[in-house]
Amino acid sequence: MLDPIADMLTRIRNAQAAGHASVSLRSSKLKFIIAGILEKEGFVDRVEKIKDEKNLETLTVWLKYTKVSQTQKVPAIREISRVSKQGCRIYVKNGDIKKVKNGYGIAIVSTSQGVMTGGEAFAKGLGGEYICKVW
Repeated sequence: MLDPIADMLTRIRNAQAAGHASVSLRSSKLKFIIAGILEKEGFVDRVEKIKDEKNLETLTVWLKYTKVSQTQKVPAIREISRVSKQGCRIYVKNGDIKKVKNGYGIAIVSTSQGVMTGGEAFAKGLGGEYICKVW
C-alpha cells in the first residue's frame, strides 16, 4: 500500500456507499487524528482503537447516516477526497486555505502545530500540507 491515508479515505467512502455501519482498518497516529477530526466535526459517529490478540491496533470508524424515510438513509459524508497525494504534495499558506463548499465542508491540514481543520489553521495563522477535504 503506497498511501495509507488515501486507503483510509477510500474505505470510508466505499463503506458509506454500501450502507455499512462501521469500517475497520489498521491504526496509525495520523489515521486516528484524522478520524478524530471527522468525529469532532460530526461526519462520523465515533472512533475506537481496539487491540487484538497479536497486539496490533485496529481503528474502527462508526459511520453516521441521516434517516430520510423508513427505507432510505443518507450518509453524513457526501464526498471525501485526498488532495495532497504521494507523488504530488500540495502545501498551502495561511491565506490560501479556502472554505470547502462555502463552509459546509472542512479541509484537513497538517501544520507545524499538528493536524487540524482548515478553519483552525486559518485562525491560528498557519499553513501546511493540505491532506483532504470532506463535505
